[in-house]
Amino acid sequence: MTTSRTVNSMTGFAAGRGSDGPWSWTWELRSVNGKGLDLRLRVPDWIAGLEAALRTRLSSAAARGNISLSLRVQAEETGGRLRVNATHLEDALQAMAEVETRAMERGLSLAPARPGDVLSVRGVLETASDEADTKALKAAVCTDFEIVLADFAAMRASEGAALHVLLEAHLADIARLTDAATTAAKARAPEMAAALAANLARVMETANGADPDRVAQELALIAVKADITEEIGRLHAHVSAARDLLVSGDPVGRKLDFLSQEFNREANTLCSKAQNSALTAIGVELKVAIDQMREQVQNVE
Repeated sequence: MTTSRTVNSMTGFAAGRGSDGPWSWTWELRSVNGKGLDLRLRVPDWIAGLEAALRTRLSSAAARGNISLSLRVQAEETGGRLRVNATHLEDALQAMAEVETRAMERGLSLAPARPGDVLSVRGVLETASDEADTKALKAAVCTDFEIVLADFAAMRASEGAALHVLLEAHLADIARLTDAATTAAKARAPEMAAALAANLARVMETANGADPDRVAQELALIAVKADITEEIGRLHAHVSAARDLLVSGDPVGRKLDFLSQEFNREANTLCSKAQNSALTAIGVELKVAIDQMREQVQNVE
């Protein structure tokens, strides 16, 4: 079935480069399968509000997947001055003092720290830039991110389109096998009726004083338990529901996974009720097709 709407894959990748004035940066955005939405961002914390802005944008663009975003920003040599970040310096000094105290408690003597050791701690030494420059840089970076995000979404959509084709093929296979099970169930009807009649005759011959009506009721109950009409109906309904989800345009991975479990439940019941080699063989094929579909469903957003 050809549609204008399709599912998205949870896997994707995009990379890019950008620049603004003395600043340049590189992006890397990737995602893999996940039960929910897990965002992991590594972006410069000295650009105020940048991480929150990027996180919000990613959250609105993806519903599921383990997504990692890496951004590296650097400035050209323009004579910019360096400055000490007082907060990071205080944290570094406190940490060093704690290390020295613990060492003394154990009778260990540490060499005195040199200024260069302290300055080499990440975040202590930074390039000075005024607030206005940071705001302008943030705006430029966020604008450029839209290009990377569009490439990322395009890749997820492209892989999703391929998944859509595979899932439709699996659903068509499941529908075909369900029809085959219906045919096999009708074909076994005379066999089932003969078996029940033989069982009834055997019981009546050996049961002294047994109530014929009661025996007939028990055999009828056995026949009902072997009936797969409800399972066939639910399998067809699940196929229809899955096809509707595929063209809904919404993130449907969780719902498809649940439907896959329901498919499997009905196939298992069908096999347990088969009592016929042909129907059992169809049930086994049905379970294989459902397992193959479920493997692909794990990749759907």
